[in-house]
Amino acid sequence: MKNEVKMKKGNIYEGTVTQAQFGGKGIVDVCEEDRVSKVIVKGTVPGQKIQFRLTKKKNSKLEGKVVEILEKSPLEDRQSPCPHFGQCGGCSFQNISYENQLELKSQIINNILDEAIDYTYDYEGIIGSPDEFYYRNKMEYSFGDEYKDGPLSLGMHKKESFYDIVTTDNCMIVNDDYNKILTTVLDFAKESGLGYFHKITHIGYFRHLLVRRSATTGEITVNLVTTSQNDIDFSALKDNLLALELEGNVVGITHIINDSVADAVKCDKMEVIYGRDYVVENIMGLCFKVSTFSFFQTNSRGAERLYEKAREYIGTTENKIIFDLYSGTGTIAQVLAPVANKVVGVEIVEEAVEAAKINSESNGLNNCYFIAGDVLKVLDDLEEKPDLIVLDPPRDGIHPKALKRIIDYSVDRMVYISCKPTSLARDLEVLQASGYRVERACAVDMFAQNANVETVCLLSKLHEAKHHVNV
Repeated sequence: MKNEVKMKKGNIYEGTVTQAQFGGKGIVDVCEEDRVSKVIVKGTVPGQKIQFRLTKKKNSKLEGKVVEILEKSPLEDRQSPCPHFGQCGGCSFQNISYENQLELKSQIINNILDEAIDYTYDYEGIIGSPDEFYYRNKMEYSFGDEYKDGPLSLGMHKKESFYDIVTTDNCMIVNDDYNKILTTVLDFAKESGLGYFHKITHIGYFRHLLVRRSATTGEITVNLVTTSQNDIDFSALKDNLLALELEGNVVGITHIINDSVADAVKCDKMEVIYGRDYVVENIMGLCFKVSTFSFFQTNSRGAERLYEKAREYIGTTENKIIFDLYSGTGTIAQVLAPVANKVVGVEIVEEAVEAAKINSESNGLNNCYFIAGDVLKVLDDLEEKPDLIVLDPPRDGIHPKALKRIIDYSVDRMVYISCKPTSLARDLEVLQASGYRVERACAVDMFAQNANVETVCLLSKLHEAKHHVNV
């Protein structure tokens, strides 16, 4: 950019946030006489005037970290209802009305798609979550302390902190059952006298608490993750959890051992202390067993809206063979199966594939087939050719070689579901260069109070596309 402000890493600057980017980031304009620089600053909202420290300066890319909010944005139109907001790093939009959240997210997606698409397409706006609060069906909590050598805490990472943990016992995005369970587990951990696993020394016992709660059945599983550095009796914890007065019902309690040094919920060994290791969730008339480590959309009622839109986009499926790539536990495949000839799901996580097979069988679907493996390798071995393709890849999008193989099928229609629109935009460049055009797109909010949002796109081959201006 010409006439940029001369900025130095480590210095503090002021500026106004002029545009939102995906992931809770904003573009800050720093003005000095007739010179302007644009800096990416995380945790900002358009309209704010902020003071920030420049943390990264590489070529023309400038990044900063908020020091102080000097003036609020007009979008920040309410007092946060959550007592943890500001400290907890879990939510970023609690002080913005849901109407403004939806408008902001919709504009972000629209801007990203407009940059990737240079012809007329139908952007349908955003579909809101049915529930603004209390919607999550899964939470992963961490053990730690809120400050160095402080008392044991259990909850979410403090905002902008890798180490400090805020005890989020009044969280607003989960049913209150979660808060009661968190408090019970934390009390048990404190009474045991054992400490948490330290990220630097790799010494300690308590690591994570993973709770799942079905939005439709109210079934709950409680999964305590520790190292193998101690051995304690969990009878008291089981009794305390089962004695809780909950809206839902605890159907399973497990103890998971994880000795990995990585700060992630992994399983070296699992012991079922009580009941079972899965909950049952019902979506769109289908029944799903969701185990401890199964991938499942965290907003069950929002997922119905997402899948309804995907089914609408995929269109006529009678006598069609559909490939559901990156199929997870096969939710989308099973939603489409009743109106299709055959659905083939491909997923790299073997546990998810096994769950998909069990779920499709229990739902009486005999035209669903699930294959465990990398999409690229599996497609090379499949002899069948799809009529339609549904794509729901992980955050980083589709591997270039796999995308080429998908394009080679030359299907008339694809539906691409994305949890990271910047990855979608990158993949759209390749798809469009190969003769596909975006016909329709919309955002679907699955993460109220948060910066994340899903995107759904309908793509057609050029001869099928309704709009192909500037081709």
